[in-house]
Amino acid sequence: MRISCKICRRLGRSVCGREKCAFRRKPYPPGVHGRSRIRGRGRGGSTEYGGQLREKQKLKFLYGLREAQFKNYVRQAERAKGQAGPELLRILETRLDSIVFRLGFAGSRSAARQFVTHGHVMVNGRRVSFPSFRVKKDDVVKIRPQSSGKGMFRDLELYLKKYNPPPWLALDRESREGKLLGQVDAADPSLPADINLSAIVEFYSR
Repeated sequence: MRISCKICRRLGRSVCGREKCAFRRKPYPPGVHGRSRIRGRGRGGSTEYGGQLREKQKLKFLYGLREAQFKNYVRQAERAKGQAGPELLRILETRLDSIVFRLGFAGSRSAARQFVTHGHVMVNGRRVSFPSFRVKKDDVVKIRPQSSGKGMFRDLELYLKKYNPPPWLALDRESREGKLLGQVDAADPSLPADINLSAIVEFYSR
């Protein structure tokens, strides 16, 4: 799912995963009147529904998901124990593509998704090629040895030397593998704290 930088500018947040996202240079909505528009007002943001829609779009695009899949995750979070908002984040963060990204094996979630789809990633010694695979506690995620010498992973060793994963993951830099240690901490500062999770849950409760 390719996300254009126009979406990032319209939502007021970089969600495309590109290092050189246009939103970083032009942090205002696209169009002739983009600079003069107040973010959160006008089309899609002036009503309660519009605000909820905007928050939903931010999180959905940030994780590169289609509507049906994202809605299904919200429903799963609602059925789980505890608050639905934090649980939704935990579900999204334990997808295999998110784990690959968080371990530092890929520079973006879209790249991580591509690596998984092309068969470069193993879970517990078996190759897994679907990004939505849910990683469980103590599962070991590893770059496939046959893929380690390929161009996209050639400089990975240098990058991992300076990279620290979030506290719910353990990283073995030499073997290029990581493990899910336990529950994702929804309050961790590396997670998207600027997105109103309650508004997203309310959006789907209509």
